[in-house]
Amino acid sequence: MKLEDLPIKGKKVLVRVDFNVPLDQERNITDDTRILAAVPTIRYILDQGASVILMSHFGRPKGKKDPQYTLKPCAERLSELIGQEVQFASDCSGKNVEKMANALMPGEILLLENLRFCPGEEKPESDPDFAKNLSTLADFYVNDAFGTAHRAHSSTSVIAKYFPGKAAAGFLLQKEIDFLGKHFAAPKHPFYAMIGGAKVSSKLGVLHSLLGKVDALFIGGGMAYTFFKAQGINIGDSLCEEALIPQAKEFLKNAEEKKIPVFLPSDIVIAKDFSNTAEQKVVESAKGIPDGWQGMDCGPVTRQKWHNTLQNAQMVFWNGPLGVFEMPNFSKGTRSMAETLASLNAITIVGGGDSVAAINQLGIGEKFTHISTGGGASLEYIEYGHLPGIDALN
Repeated sequence: MKLEDLPIKGKKVLVRVDFNVPLDQERNITDDTRILAAVPTIRYILDQGASVILMSHFGRPKGKKDPQYTLKPCAERLSELIGQEVQFASDCSGKNVEKMANALMPGEILLLENLRFCPGEEKPESDPDFAKNLSTLADFYVNDAFGTAHRAHSSTSVIAKYFPGKAAAGFLLQKEIDFLGKHFAAPKHPFYAMIGGAKVSSKLGVLHSLLGKVDALFIGGGMAYTFFKAQGINIGDSLCEEALIPQAKEFLKNAEEKKIPVFLPSDIVIAKDFSNTAEQKVVESAKGIPDGWQGMDCGPVTRQKWHNTLQNAQMVFWNGPLGVFEMPNFSKGTRSMAETLASLNAITIVGGGDSVAAINQLGIGEKFTHISTGGGASLEYIEYGHLPGIDALN
């Protein structure tokens, strides 16, 4: 069901949002993209004469109250964005929360404290009553948190069963499903995927899935060094998941059999230490990385080659940085590829995470066709074609 299908006038609507936003040392929000993305759903509910009870997770407090993971800054930012007071509950369950929810008038907003302060959020089996208690706060349930739709948590998958015929997807979740579903079911060709980030373990499944869809794969970031080692290339002190070398070999063999080119960086920016100010130099990948050095970014030859190869693309999916993007001296690969994709006359899809941060820093977000609010969720949706949070609404 869609949000517009729910008769919510004068009712209370419990909305799962994703306010897991980055903060600086002073607890200021550095990127409010995810809060902004939830505003259309919140406004619609308010405009229908209903009240809104928002719930979200933030960080990984591991089932305990921790002040550094409070959602209070999100309540304050949402209040500024929406132009009205957002009430804030100091807990996510209990008598005080019930009292605040009951007193909520049409047109008012309440944000609950971090759901992950309660163990029952991430481990529904440990506290079956957690989802049930949340469900008593409202008349309807809306999931608008695509970024956590791949988690089978209390607030994303269990809770929907307490709202038979009264649960729906919010505008953001609907937009993500519609867009990704449409374009990955029948991609335009040539279709390329660029996958970066630190770990092969979290991306291997989607890489295999993409082999059946793409015309070429580009692999960068920390995960590239596991593939280099699988090819017998020395990687020095670079990041590597030793246990996954057999799977990396198998993947490269599989790609070769399917005649799908896999582009790894042909040159690498290496450094003596994992530090922005470390001594650095560029080496050819085929010659390997000397011991005592580690790969930090893709080099200038790679950036130019990949730029040239991508020019004929009709569709590109990108997930994950291509170097240690958070360090300015090793962010050139990620930044240059963001600029390349922004310049293409193609469908360009960015799958959440640090890739989105790079685009936001460069101020080129409007040049992309679709920027997903969920990194892991978009990858799992591509891999499996469904997610627990979406299945719960069906």
